[in-house]
Amino acid sequence: MEASSAWRDVPRERRARFAARALEQIPALAQDILAEIRREYPGLVFIADDSGEPKALVAIRHALELFVEQMATGSSRPSALPEIFRDFGRGEVAHGRSLDSLQGIYRLGVRLSWRRMAEIGQQAEIPSSAMYELAESAFEYLDVIVAQSVRGYAEAVARQAGERLRLQRLLVDLLLAEHRSDPSAFLADRAADVGWRLPEKVAVAVLLRPAEETVAPAVGDEVLLDMEGERPRLVVPDPDAPGRTELLHRAVAGWSGALGPSVPVAEAAASLRWADAAVGMIERGLLPRGRLLHCAEHVEALVLLPAGVLIDDLARRRLAQLDESGGPAHAHRLAETLLAWLETRGGAPEVAARLGVHPQTVRYRLRQLRELWGDDLDDPDRRFELELVLRARRLRGELAPPPG
Repeated sequence: MEASSAWRDVPRERRARFAARALEQIPALAQDILAEIRREYPGLVFIADDSGEPKALVAIRHALELFVEQMATGSSRPSALPEIFRDFGRGEVAHGRSLDSLQGIYRLGVRLSWRRMAEIGQQAEIPSSAMYELAESAFEYLDVIVAQSVRGYAEAVARQAGERLRLQRLLVDLLLAEHRSDPSAFLADRAADVGWRLPEKVAVAVLLRPAEETVAPAVGDEVLLDMEGERPRLVVPDPDAPGRTELLHRAVAGWSGALGPSVPVAEAAASLRWADAAVGMIERGLLPRGRLLHCAEHVEALVLLPAGVLIDDLARRRLAQLDESGGPAHAHRLAETLLAWLETRGGAPEVAARLGVHPQTVRYRLRQLRELWGDDLDDPDRRFELELVLRARRLRGELAPPPG
C-alpha cells in the first residue's frame, strides 16, 4: 500500500500550475543562484561549455527543471541527474580541493531555490503540509546530487592514485637501473612527476611477503614502494636521517627482508644488489627471518657465504692439517681453538675464557696447532686466510658462535 503524501493529495491542476510558474522562473533563478555563488566563493573558476555558457549555470538550470518536472508528476524522490554533477566531483580532485566547498555551494543553491519555491507555492495555493513535504524532497534531492559528485570525486581519486602509482613504479625502475652516466637530471624530472624530493642518498629494501593477501607496509609518501613483484622493493630517502630507521621498522613489522647500504642516489642499484643477496640468504635459512635486517650488520655473511666454492677450495688447502690431528671430534676442537686464537691474538687465559675451557687445555691445543702449521701461524697472509675459512664455517653453523 502506497504511503500517504500531502504533496500527492494536492489536486493535479494545482500541482501543474505550481510547476508551470516554477519552470518559467527557473532561468532567472539559476542566474541568481550563480551570482550568489560567485559572491560567496570569489576564487572559483567557472568553465564554459561549447556555447559559451558556464557549465555551472547549465547544471543549476537542468537540476531545477528536473526537480520541478518530477514533483509535478507526483514523484517524491527525484533521482535522475545530469552527468555534469559527477564531473564537478572530478573537477575538485583536478584542482586539489576537497568536496567541502562543493557541498557548500549545493546547499546554498537549495536554500535559494527553496525561498523562490515557497513564494510560488503561496501563489499556486499549495497547502503548507505539501510545501513541507516538497522541502523534504528538495533536501533528499541535494543528497542525490552530493552522492553523484562524491562518485565522480572517488573515480578521479582512484585514477589519480593509479597514475601516481604507475609513475612511482617507473621512478623506482629508473632509480634501480644500472647507470653509465650521472642520471640526476632525468631522475629529478621523474621524481617531480610524483612529488618526490630527490635525496642525496638512498637505501633500498627488499621484502618477503608474509602471505599473498598481506596489506602493503604503511611507509608514508617519502618512501617509494613497489609492490608489483614477487619481492616488494622500497627506496628509502636519507636513510641515516634521525628517526628514519625506527619509522621504517615500525612500518614493516611482521615482514622479513633486508635493507641495503646507504649510497648516493645514482648508485641505488648497488644497494639493491646487497639487499637482494641478503634476502636470498634469508630464504635459504642462512640469515634470520621475521624482521628487516640491515646489510651493514651482516657484512661477514654477505661477503663470505656467496663465495662458498672459493672458500671451500681455500679451506681444503689451508685446513688440510686438521685431517692429521686425530679424528673429527678433535679436529673440530682444534678448529674452534685456532679461530679463537686468531680473533683474540691473546694467550691461553684469553682463549680459554672465550671457549669456556681450562687454560691448560688451551695450552695443549696451541702446542698442537704450532706443530701442525708451524711458521704459517706467524705469516699475516696465512693467518688471514685461516681466519677467513674458519669464520665461513662458523657462519654455516659448523663451528660454535662467538660468545655474547
